Amino acid sequence: MKNFKRLLIGQKGFEIAVQSFKLVETFPKEEKFGLSSQITRASVSIPSNIAEGSSRTSEKEYNRFVEISLGSSFELETQLLIAETVKYGDEKVRLKMLQSVSDEQKMLVSFMTKLNK
Repeated sequence: MKNFKRLLIGQKGFEIAVQSFKLVETFPKEEKFGLSSQITRASVSIPSNIAEGSSRTSEKEYNRFVEISLGSSFELETQLLIAETVKYGDEKVRLKMLQSVSDEQKMLVSFMTKLNK
């Protein structure tokens, strides 16, 4: 079992999840159960799957959970781009999140490469 709290991908994923809650606070109230919910669910899925994967005994299983985290990051990126297009949320927070998500995607791909060796 690996300590997911010490992994940079876990720390970055956690930061993204926290940022997502701050972002959706600035969305219109009628969006509470729409895009807001999708954004927070996808963002929470990133560090959650990293944590769950770290409990697996095989690298193959661990890699699968990291892969799911990567998928959630692309889902979140799409939702943030939709929010940008419809002008939802604080622009600074949204742009910071998009950069954080891009960084996390690169880190996840690199981590998956190491797991597959």
